[in-house]
Amino acid sequence: MKNSWANLGIKSIGRLLLGLYLVGLGLAMMIHTGLGVPPWDVLSQGVQVQTGWSFGFSAIVISAIVLLLWIPIKQQPGIGTIINAILIGPFADLNEPLMPELDGWLANLLWMVLGLLFAAIGSGLYISANLGAGPRDGLMVGLTRVSGWPFWIIRTIGESLVLLTGWLLGGTVGIGTALFAVAIGYLMQMSMKLFGFDPKSDSNGVKTPK
Repeated sequence: MKNSWANLGIKSIGRLLLGLYLVGLGLAMMIHTGLGVPPWDVLSQGVQVQTGWSFGFSAIVISAIVLLLWIPIKQQPGIGTIINAILIGPFADLNEPLMPELDGWLANLLWMVLGLLFAAIGSGLYISANLGAGPRDGLMVGLTRVSGWPFWIIRTIGESLVLLTGWLLGGTVGIGTALFAVAIGYLMQMSMKLFGFDPKSDSNGVKTPK
């Protein structure tokens, strides 16, 4: 009997890991600019302010709630869902010391945009591996599938609602946050198309080890 990881395919695993690394790199670049964190991190900050929990614990609780929302839309988790939760944070930490010194607002803005592009490309790459999306991306893919709406619309609405909620709860918002909320949906839709993944299709099966 072949090893379960081998059954998943070296190509799929490689695509998953490379995609997650690029997402972590993109997040490190965006955070480094100081122009604002992505909307879901604003929500985690807001929950932290209201509850006194740590940022990390707040993010875990939010992820758990998001995973519960997968149930009514019948979105399937996979091994990639777990690996996503484990690796993106460390990948971002790994790249943070490598960030260059940036001089001026325009340089930081350009670095923010570049980080956003890396995050979008990485997201499309790891989702297209069909090993399971992360909690937030999986929710957006599932809502796209059941609604039939374009992914970028679902993602933009979702990011905007999360951003507004996080801000009302006391999270910190910057120009980079708003840029992420507006642009990430369209950029991810283009990225998934580039890597051959259709979020509206029911045929995107999650590959799991046996």
